[in-house]
Amino acid sequence: MIIKTKSPEETFEVGVKIGRLLKKGDIISLNGDLGAGKTHLTKGIAKGIEVDEYITSPTFTLVNEYTGRIPLYHFDVYRINDIEELYEIGFDEYIYGDGVSVIEWGDIIKEILPDNIININIKKIDDNTREIHIDAKELDLGGLK
Repeated sequence: MIIKTKSPEETFEVGVKIGRLLKKGDIISLNGDLGAGKTHLTKGIAKGIEVDEYITSPTFTLVNEYTGRIPLYHFDVYRINDIEELYEIGFDEYIYGDGVSVIEWGDIIKEILPDNIININIKKIDDNTREIHIDAKELDLGGLK
């Protein structure tokens, strides 16, 4: 599925709709160039799973944890040097745990991710317009239309 948004607010709203569809154990690999809107979409996903906290990208901490309808584990693996760093913070416990994992730059670690993940790629068309490509075999995307 491809969704075109024309503003950061629309991108956020797509995230809200995605968040409402998610369930415990879902894993999102979120990819796109710098400035494409990955963190903005994640903020919407967090709202969709009823997280009230302010969402920031975990660029230097690898993971931020948030409490909502279900826990949200927000990863940013852009700066990872060695996959072992993820195992040191309990990566498997997060992604196979009781929450939703959103992994910015997930393509960097795709070899260690399960097959049944939700792949989202954001393509920046211009300053405001984005194409959000969603590949989700395990998720009913009917609620996004």
